[in-house]
Amino acid sequence: MHIEPGVVDGAKIALSYATAAGGFAMAGKLARDDVRNNGGVAPLVLRSLIATALVFSFFEVFPHHPVGVSEVHLILGSTLLLLFGAGAASIGLAAGLLIQGLFFAPFDLPQYGMNVTTLLVPLWGISLLAKRIVPDATPYVDLKYSQALALSTAYQGGIVAWVAFWAFYGHGFTAETMTEVASFGAAYMTVIIVEPLADLAVLAIAKTLRRQSQGPLFNIRLHQGA
Repeated sequence: MHIEPGVVDGAKIALSYATAAGGFAMAGKLARDDVRNNGGVAPLVLRSLIATALVFSFFEVFPHHPVGVSEVHLILGSTLLLLFGAGAASIGLAAGLLIQGLFFAPFDLPQYGMNVTTLLVPLWGISLLAKRIVPDATPYVDLKYSQALALSTAYQGGIVAWVAFWAFYGHGFTAETMTEVASFGAAYMTVIIVEPLADLAVLAIAKTLRRQSQGPLFNIRLHQGA
C-alpha cells in the first residue's frame, strides 16, 4: 500500500497532512482505550514495541511488489489488532512505517502522510466492526472463519479505497489511472484470501499455547470476553 512517489505532489500533498492528523487522533483514541481497558500504560508500550517490530518486518521481509499506483504488501492489520489490541496495532503500524522510511526508504517519507492514513483509518474501522460482529462473550481465539474474513476484507478493502482516492486525487479520473487502480485492487485480492487464514492460524496457535499467550504482551480479549 505504499503510494508511489509522484502520485500526489505539489500543493495537493498538503491534504495528506490533514488526513494523517485525523489518523493519529484515531490512534490516540484507540491507545487511550487500551490503557483503560487492556492493562494500562506499561502493557500498551510493550505490545506497541512488538507490533512495531512486526510491522517493520512485514514491510522489509515479506514479499512486496509494485502494482499500478502502489505496492502490494501482506500487512496483517487484523492479525495485529486481534493479538495486541487496536491501540498497540495502530502505534505499531505508524511507527513501523516511519522507521522504514527514515532508515531504509527515505524516498517514501514525502508520502508518509498518505501511507499512514491508508493504514490507520481502516484499522479504526475494523476495531468498530469487531465490536459489532464478535459477541462480547467470545474470546478472539474462538473467532469463526466468517468473522476473520469480514475483518480482513474490511481492512484490505479500506486500504484499496484509500489508495484509489489518492490516485484519483493526484492524477484525476483518467483511463490510465483507472487501469492502474484496477490492477492494484485485483492484485490485492491475494492478500484478502491469505490474511484470514493467517489470522485463524495465529489464533489457533495462541489457543494451543494459552499459557504463553496470556499476560501483558497480548490483548486481554485474546482469551477472554469483553
